[in-house]
Amino acid sequence: MRCASAWLRKINQIAAALGALAVGAAACVLTWEATARYLFKIPSDWQDEVSIFLLVGATFLAAGWVQQWRGHVGIQALSAVLPPAADRIRRIASDVVTLFFCAFFCWKSWALLIEAVKDGQISGSAFGAPLWIPYGCMSLGMTLLVLVLVEQVLTRQALKDGE
Repeated sequence: MRCASAWLRKINQIAAALGALAVGAAACVLTWEATARYLFKIPSDWQDEVSIFLLVGATFLAAGWVQQWRGHVGIQALSAVLPPAADRIRRIASDVVTLFFCAFFCWKSWALLIEAVKDGQISGSAFGAPLWIPYGCMSLGMTLLVLVLVEQVLTRQALKDGE
């Protein structure tokens, strides 16, 4: 289990680094768009879609890394008012419900990806980017997130985090 956990952490670290690069690339694309449009009067039709694809990819690719550090938004107010035993139950129930939701989302993401590849789907814009790109990032990111959640539920990480 420790070896698999170490590999998962390393893969999530790489995915998060790729996500950070994608955010930087989106910033550069949007800066170019504004500069080209307003200073040089160069029309553009691809920058919005490329930046959206980059930001979608960054969001989903980094989700597993954020979860492994418990960086997602959580409700801490309840832990201050609940007795410790009830708070432990709340934390583990939250992880299990999150796991089921994310597993369903992951399954649907893979279904979208397979359909987009099989049908050769492209975006409806003039740029016509293939939709397997954002769906692939979404599927990979959700898979990494689900694997982190499975690890945390199986090792009862939520119970350890509260101590």
